[in-house]
Amino acid sequence: VQLQASGGGLVQAGGSLRLSCAASGRDFSTYSMAWFRQAPGKEREFVATVRRNGGRTYYDDSVQGRFTMSRDNAKNTVYLQMNSLKPEDTAVYYCAADQGSMIAPRVARSYDFWGQGTQVTVSS
Repeated sequence: VQLQASGGGLVQAGGSLRLSCAASGRDFSTYSMAWFRQAPGKEREFVATVRRNGGRTYYDDSVQGRFTMSRDNAKNTVYLQMNSLKPEDTAVYYCAADQGSMIAPRVARSYDFWGQGTQVTVSS
């Protein structure tokens, strides 16, 4: 599967953005999908994941209550609605996909497929 992330940009603190990740290929519903982010000089970190076949959504504590991840299997797309953005949310955001059993869904190496990333910058 190929992933194409979009929707990043520059926003003031407290604002909102919606990221999209469009997937090519078949059987999209059988992929667990996730968002990760990477700030300059830092490791890539988990943001959110939605499990395959209508499974649950999980969030990192740092975004719980502010971000909402959803998937539209008919459109082969996942979304990340980001509200109440903070300067510390500034990073390149990546979408990821995997068809595996997802023993460790919050770990980047669990995912075989990655999008190219989209920059999110939150000004104070």
